[in-house]
Amino acid sequence: MPGRNLEAVIAATREVGDMAMARWRGEGKAVNVWNKSHDNPVSDVDLAVDARLKAVLGAMVPEAGWLSEETADNADRLSCRAMWCVDPIDGTRDFIRGRPGWCVSVALVVDGTPELGVLYAPALDELWVAQRGKGALLNGEALHASQRTTFDGARVPADSLPKIDRDLVMVTKPNSIALRIALVADDRADLVATLRWGFEWDVAAAALIATEAGASVTDAFGQPLAFNTPRAQAFGVIACAPAIHQAVVDRLRDRAVALTAPS
Repeated sequence: MPGRNLEAVIAATREVGDMAMARWRGEGKAVNVWNKSHDNPVSDVDLAVDARLKAVLGAMVPEAGWLSEETADNADRLSCRAMWCVDPIDGTRDFIRGRPGWCVSVALVVDGTPELGVLYAPALDELWVAQRGKGALLNGEALHASQRTTFDGARVPADSLPKIDRDLVMVTKPNSIALRIALVADDRADLVATLRWGFEWDVAAAALIATEAGASVTDAFGQPLAFNTPRAQAFGVIACAPAIHQAVVDRLRDRAVALTAPS
């Protein structure tokens, strides 16, 4: 499959990332921003990156389906063995605010499993790459995920912690969920966990990168993530050191109970 030419995918991701970087902080001309829905911003840069990636990646693997945050979904992808799973700018809020915690996320999913993944964060000068069964790299160096064995004191990217999580340690939180997962792959965090419905394009590339680096990656219930599904969603995501995975699942369950308990 031509799309498995990782270098070509990296080149395409770098191209659009540099294109976005040229507009970051309003360089060149002002970025136009609006809300697709309540508190869900998008910019003209997101759309430009999406269009360019669809053209370039689509030419690499014409038979592949397409799933992107900025393209209307088409059920035809469900009949495709291969599918590009793309977030043109993951972390749009950081992008439009002039903060560096955003990236371009590209994954090729084959038979429901990410086959290759690329994250490019030009404002951080970070290029994350993984191929299934071949490990993961950050700027050409092999990644080794957190191997923490105790839950108490685990590092989590967060701006604040609810009372139930005060036994954790906050580290810097990029707006991009993909970059937060990548921090676990690089042993800069021990866990990332969410209790909400998330889209496949948010996590496909990062999930492969973290898995190939040695992290455990599942949904909020501790079950494997699936890709190219009809809803293109999963309930929550966990990326963490393998030894604390069950503790993270248990904590998410306790947090869910606390959120639904009568006050």
